[in-house]
Amino acid sequence: MAKVAREVQTRRPSSGALWPMLRRSRASCVVTLATVLALIAEPIAELPDGSRGSVRHILVLCVIGSCAWLAVHAANVLVNTSFERYAAVASDARKVQRVRTQIDLIRRVGSAIVGVIAAASMIMTFPAMRTVGTSLLASAGLIGVVAGLAAQSTLSNLFAGLQIAFSDMVRIGDSVVVNNEMGTVEEITLTYLVVNTWDQRRIVMPVSYFTGRPFENWSRTDMRMTGTVFLHLDHSAPVAELREELHRILKDSGLWDGQGWSLYVTDTTPTTILVRAVVTARDADDVWTLRCEVREKLLDYVRRKHPYALPRVATAPAVTGPAYGEDAFGPEESPGIPEQNGPKRFVELAKRQRVNLSK
Repeated sequence: MAKVAREVQTRRPSSGALWPMLRRSRASCVVTLATVLALIAEPIAELPDGSRGSVRHILVLCVIGSCAWLAVHAANVLVNTSFERYAAVASDARKVQRVRTQIDLIRRVGSAIVGVIAAASMIMTFPAMRTVGTSLLASAGLIGVVAGLAAQSTLSNLFAGLQIAFSDMVRIGDSVVVNNEMGTVEEITLTYLVVNTWDQRRIVMPVSYFTGRPFENWSRTDMRMTGTVFLHLDHSAPVAELREELHRILKDSGLWDGQGWSLYVTDTTPTTILVRAVVTARDADDVWTLRCEVREKLLDYVRRKHPYALPRVATAPAVTGPAYGEDAFGPEESPGIPEQNGPKRFVELAKRQRVNLSK
């Protein structure tokens, strides 16, 4: 079997994920074949009666372990082969990412199930453990409750991982923003998720975070992104010429996807105006680079063609206004109090002295 695997390796190119997997499976094939042949040859060998039982038991344990190892590798080879064939003919990248995420989680669950079955089979080969296994099976309900309470967080992450895999909430390769950190989903397991940030940092987060808290997925349905560029310019800036220059920059750039663009004045201040340019690109990486390119080229265009449109800071002394009570032609006379135009009879009565009636 090792010779056949070696022939396959030499005759095929060592590219893709299948052939490295076959090279790793060669060891499991050799170990499984060797243990099976040793178990078959054990009765033929003239071993002492005292050690024959122990040797046979050890060989049985080795056969169970090697068979489980071989089963895991064979399942990985089969899954990777099927996924490569599907990815070669699929036209929708989002479906390929979803299938890849589901296959990775299913493969991990299958490996865990094979490991548990192999461990249980190895334990049950001991005669003393069969009685213990029967008693444990009888009290499986109580043990399940205790284990569920003790591993509540682990079980929640496990079910959250299955929910993420089959609900298409997040996939491997998606651009996400978590805790104000933007990155690409690199790995999804049953308990944790790895996000690769733009500066090559890895953020490891429990999968239950994505099922219990809001997060941004920039590529869930469509990878195209819209970006904005803001410029603070003087009130005399030629907006129409800036709009034409933006269109020329986008047509010359290979990052623009041709879907949309615009340039408008969105706000004003006493000294500047706020110009917003909107651009679109194929994905988050392209839109970030395109925003930087548009910002640099627009600023360079304003600096070369319209330097007066750059924001300026006033350094001249302020013009003082007239003092209070003065106008530009001199002091202003304060107006007099207008005379009362009421009836004369009521004015004379108001000037008379009051008579004290208590005397």
